[in-house]
Amino acid sequence: MKVIRIKKGSEESILNELTNRTEEDLSEIDVTVKKIINTVRTEGDKGLLQLTADIEKVQLKSLKVSENEIEEAFGKIDNKFMDILNKASENIRSFHEKQSEKSWQYEKSNGVILGQLINPLESVCVYVPGGKAAYPSSVLMNVIPAKIAGVERIAMTTPPGKDGKINPYILAAAKVAGVDEIYKLGGAQAVAALAYGTETIKPVKKIVGPGNIYVARAKKYVFGLVDIDMIAGPSEICIIADESADASYVAADFLSQAEHDEMAASILVTTSEAFAQQSIQEVESQLAKLSRVDIAQKAIENNGMVILTEDMDSAFKVSNIIAPEHLELMLEKPMEYVNKVKNAGAVFLGKYAPEPLGDYMAGPNHTLPTGGTAAFASPLGVYDFIKRSSLIYYTEDALRAEKDYIIEFAEKEGLTAHGNSIKVRFGEI
Repeated sequence: MKVIRIKKGSEESILNELTNRTEEDLSEIDVTVKKIINTVRTEGDKGLLQLTADIEKVQLKSLKVSENEIEEAFGKIDNKFMDILNKASENIRSFHEKQSEKSWQYEKSNGVILGQLINPLESVCVYVPGGKAAYPSSVLMNVIPAKIAGVERIAMTTPPGKDGKINPYILAAAKVAGVDEIYKLGGAQAVAALAYGTETIKPVKKIVGPGNIYVARAKKYVFGLVDIDMIAGPSEICIIADESADASYVAADFLSQAEHDEMAASILVTTSEAFAQQSIQEVESQLAKLSRVDIAQKAIENNGMVILTEDMDSAFKVSNIIAPEHLELMLEKPMEYVNKVKNAGAVFLGKYAPEPLGDYMAGPNHTLPTGGTAAFASPLGVYDFIKRSSLIYYTEDALRAEKDYIIEFAEKEGLTAHGNSIKVRFGEI
């Protein structure tokens, strides 16, 4: 694990240590992704079934999950976990309902009416990762905001297991959240299918949800044909801690991200060298006891970092440069520092607000900007599933009052027809 000392005023130097978060040669992956997309476009269902056999090593008879399969999955879920799913859903719904937008308009004194129409997207697809772990929480986080927005058709796609079936916890979460249709597809081929459509699958207007690098690159290539939420990278956490923090808590939260993926980033920022060393020892001690120790170990080797700063102002400058997906303030008085946070996907305040609280139960969305994109991007929300249209109404007198300005603008831009559109209404042509 790297230990980096930052002098006050030289916080920007941390950028040199962050380059391997985002710089990666993707040329070979892109060639593969483009080939997969082309196969789906040209061969449809046949291509999807063959790709699933080749990549997932699964022979499927049907791409769509049947109601019988969903019922079978429910039979495998105990009541305790169903209660947890329902409680998490309530919390997520309660938070996201506050994000709802409504159409509005206002009338000016001269009879002009201006406003904005809010309409939901017609259809979306939620991609749910498989592979290293199952993520029923991602189902809830992506589907519930879409339901609140009023999306009529919500499809879900997720990779099948070796038995050709979907993880029962994912199917249960889909039922609770209100998914309309589910497909046994993963990877770039799933993204292509929902963007272009096949004989079985009707295309959607937007694709959301995290996935591996092949999913991320496929989303990049289909953007424009459909909308996407973001190009998500590996998970990351930044913890700002002072000497009042408990090193065992810090280490546990540090490792909670490291176990996600070999390229996940876990960063501790502190002003205390003694606390930094204590935390490193705790990480090493707890690491050995993890079920996913190999993944977490590689993540720490790749992107584990302890940053020592001279004071808290410098610590927050470093954090804002990192722009982490998750930011924990393990400080004695965390609320006093909230206004120093400029760039972060989600902010967790105090020792009893660990990052997994946000992953599962608190309510705010856990689909967050990664790889420094929190400097300009936001968490997934209801606002990602709506469209805004402007409303403009002018009376003849109101347009007359503005006509000369519009004509002058048009002439300066060399757009004669624009000017004529105004002139013709007042007999000037």
